[in-house]
Amino acid sequence: MIKATLDGSHVERLFTRIEARRDDLVALARDLVRLPTVNPPGDAYGACAELVGRRLASRGFRVEYPRAVGTPGDCDRHPRINVVARIEGSGTGRCVHFNGHIDVVEPGQGWTVDPFAAVVRDGRLYGRGACDMKGGLAAAIVAVESMLDEGMPWPGAIEISGTVDEESGGFGGVAWLAERGYFSPPRVDHVIIPEPLNVDRVCLGHRGVWWAELEMRGRVAHGSMPFLGVSAIRGMTAFLAAVEAELYPKLDARRTRMPVEPVGARASTLNYNSLHGGLSESYAGLPSPLVADSCRLILDRRFLLEETLDDVKREIVELAERVVRERPGLAWSLRDIMTFHPTMTDEMAPVVRALDGAILRVLGRRPSHIASPGTYDQKHVSRIGHLHDCVAYGPGILELAHQPDEFVVIDDMIASAKVMAAATLSLLCGG
Repeated sequence: MIKATLDGSHVERLFTRIEARRDDLVALARDLVRLPTVNPPGDAYGACAELVGRRLASRGFRVEYPRAVGTPGDCDRHPRINVVARIEGSGTGRCVHFNGHIDVVEPGQGWTVDPFAAVVRDGRLYGRGACDMKGGLAAAIVAVESMLDEGMPWPGAIEISGTVDEESGGFGGVAWLAERGYFSPPRVDHVIIPEPLNVDRVCLGHRGVWWAELEMRGRVAHGSMPFLGVSAIRGMTAFLAAVEAELYPKLDARRTRMPVEPVGARASTLNYNSLHGGLSESYAGLPSPLVADSCRLILDRRFLLEETLDDVKREIVELAERVVRERPGLAWSLRDIMTFHPTMTDEMAPVVRALDGAILRVLGRRPSHIASPGTYDQKHVSRIGHLHDCVAYGPGILELAHQPDEFVVIDDMIASAKVMAAATLSLLCGG
């Protein structure tokens, strides 16, 4: 009986119900955007978690607020508070989990609207986090609420979580929860993360990332007699020149079979996240005349399925060693900060097939399968939770994430809510 319902007018009535809740969906997304959950430092996490939790509790969800005590950044002023809500269906079965991160990056400069005013204009909702990814979380909530309102029978369970710190690695959010079984069978079987990967695309995974700090160390001396010291800044300059001349051309020439979007990210990439040399940036007044005895570079290396982490590191180490050999008195060190390997879900996995069918039904076109240039919390679901039926799907335009005047198209939120509702029914009911 349930499977027949999935193919008939019941789902169309569900879609009509979602369309009728357009104003409610926009209002929820606006409420989320208005909470400035900026990370770092991790502002307003508790308030945002409670907004989600109170709403879902009123619909019959069992709600908890796990705090990731002791994780990076957690303190009484900025507690790492997550929200996890669960509702049981009409019988035993599988569980579909929607996971959205509630943290956002700082607004930065260049906005023409208040980044936390949640301005609605020309069919768009503007604000920091509107695209990445509070619009997607709101769409998932309304999709599930509409299923409940429609009274459709379904077995198993549905979970919705709002988690923290995704923008800084996810250690106080999905990683911490995964270590405690929140993202593992038999509790959860399928995970959909409503990241902004465009409404007609299913994201199967992401490239790998290696963050590291390279330090060049020299010898301090008077700035008027630099020949008596060894400049760490000049040593770092030599390293950067070698990367520019030798490593960047190699990275640009590499390509992956992963369907990464945008296309430019199908090559290996290396970014310098920051560079600090000489005196501490915290000094006041005029600087002292000193030869820099330290220069630190933060490396952000994104690598492909076809590359090994050992080879990625070796390319940096060999250039640093050569620079030091050629410059007596110079030394170097390398400190790992964060590493995640590439991950990609099989195109024939149940969650992919369910979303594919729902996108075709809602949008009338076949979806494309992509991979993300940057990592997101799928990495923790896969490596810690050992749950591989996990993808990202949600409204929002990928290229708008972290940009000034970030927005989400309201029609896309409606369409994605329909897709998520139909895919959930398919996964739970076997349609």
